[in-house]
Formats: sequence, structure tokens, C-alpha cells
Amino acid sequence: MNLTVDRDTVISRLLAANDILILCHKNPDGDTIGSGTALCLALQRLGKTASVLCSDPIPAMYSYMPITLFDGSYTPAFVVAVDVAGIQLFGDRNNIQDYAEHVDLCIDHHGSNSGFAVETLVEPEAAAAAELLTSLIPAMGVEITPDIAACLYTGLATDTGCFRFTNTTAATHRAAAALIDAGADVESLNERLFECRSHARITAERLALESMEFYYDDRCALICLTWDQIRAAGVDGAELEDLTSLPRSIDGVEVGLTLRQQKDGSYKISVRTGHNTNACNIARRLGGGGHPRAAGCEISGNLDNAKHAILEEVKKELDRAAE
Repeated sequence: MNLTVDRDTVISRLLAANDILILCHKNPDGDTIGSGTALCLALQRLGKTASVLCSDPIPAMYSYMPITLFDGSYTPAFVVAVDVAGIQLFGDRNNIQDYAEHVDLCIDHHGSNSGFAVETLVEPEAAAAAELLTSLIPAMGVEITPDIAACLYTGLATDTGCFRFTNTTAATHRAAAALIDAGADVESLNERLFECRSHARITAERLALESMEFYYDDRCALICLTWDQIRAAGVDGAELEDLTSLPRSIDGVEVGLTLRQQKDGSYKISVRTGHNTNACNIARRLGGGGHPRAAGCEISGNLDNAKHAILEEVKKELDRAAE
């Protein structure tokens, strides 16, 4: 049975726990990896055994984070998930399913969280899980070191598009300011996260632009990358995350869709919307979730089926917004 808990309960549980395992979601982004690593570092500073487990490899762009990956050298007694809205998001590699079904505590910012953990802290108004941890870690009695600050800033910056997305609030900026005060080198972090592009990433962006299609009187734009294209480009999945904002950036587009084929043939679909439509409504009807302006889901089957399914839901949302 899932219980929704407050911050004080979360702090109490973490301080009482030992031999802790922190789970991140598959296809890891800056928030799940940054939050997981920051929490791990904080727990280690308290003298606890803690490590991080993810189904997929950690992207090279986050190699500056001092991540302690779980190596099986201890038996986890307390399992924490960070930035994971549903059990299906854990993936199935690295034996993560051995722990995914027994999560003691989930710290998340997705209003669509399914309540898979025994206890859950969800604050949908937070721009990122890292925003929550920026205040939770000091409340645990742990100083935010420059390493922890860099990890948390990564989560904040990547989940807000470098503070450009509508999920950015005054509280988000205050959290970022606290991390800068704690030693986060924002100049080098922002350059690494938002200004450096590999040749592979540029090749993938060109292919995505060539695939662009418009629907519903140009109110919806769609781009797509197949697994063969991603593999041929040699691009790291994490480098493709910011492609999701590309279709929505076009003047007049209310709903932007990015379809990325996975190795198993399924399609990871990212939905970005303007103020008149709700991305979470679109994704939730296909088994996904997220936020009002940014959400996602996965669809099995071929590309035509994936397009048809997501476009049908986009039309429903556009029609609802026009009423």
C-alpha cells in the first residue's frame, strides 16, 4: 500500500536507513542521475553505505559526476527511487527489476506518479527532483559540497532547459542560487550541458529536421529518429534529450512531438505543448505521464502505428482546447 508522505518523514526515513540503494530511471537524464548521485554523496557523508543503480549506462556527458554504481557488494536494506514516476520506467537490465518492485521510498516531482513505492514524496510544483533535494539534503544535516551542488544543478538546468521552460519558478531560481553559493561552476556546467555538440549529435539533428511533418493546420509538428539512424549517427541517447524542444519552437506550433525508436523497436515519444494544451493529458491516455507542458510515453509497434496513436490523442487535446 502506497502512502504519500511529507518532507519530515522522508528525512526521518533516510536518516534511519542503512545499506541504501538509489534507483534511477532508464534512458537516464540529468535530473535522475544528478539527483541520485547527489543523494548518494549526501548519505555517504553521513557514514552510510549507498550506491546508485540504473538499467542503462550513464551517458558520457555526465562523466564529471562522482557516481558510486552498485556492484552487488552489499545487500540493500532500503531502496529509494528518484525522479521515477512509474515502475515501467526502471527498465529491465542490470538486474534492476530485483529491486524495482520493492521500493521503500520515492522522491519525485511528477504529478502523474503511479504510487509504486511504499512511501512517496511528490511535489509537482517543483521543476525537478533536484529542486526537492536542494532543500532536503541540508535538512538531513549535510552540507552541500561543490560536487553535490554540481549534480543538483545538472538536474535543475536540464529539466528546465537552462531555466527557459514554463516549469521554472522563483523557487527554482532560488534553488539554483543556493547551488551556486555552494560551489556549482555554472559556466562550465552550462557549456558542457547546452553548448557542446558532438558531430554525432549534429548528424542526428539534421536527420530529425529532415523527418519533420506538420499536422492539424500546422498546430502540431513531429520529428522522428529510427534506431538505425541513431545507431548510424553514433549519438548517445542523452545528447538527444534537448531535441524534444525543437518541434515546439516553431512559430504557430502548439504541440511538438519527438519520436525516438528504441533498440527493442518501441518508440519513446516526448510531448511538448504550449499554454492552451496539456502534454500530460496526451501522454497519460497512452500509458505515460509527466507535466502539463512536458510529458512522454512509449508505444510498441511500427512507426505508422506509433504516429497514428499519438496523433489521435493530440487531436483530442487540440479539439478540447478549442472548445
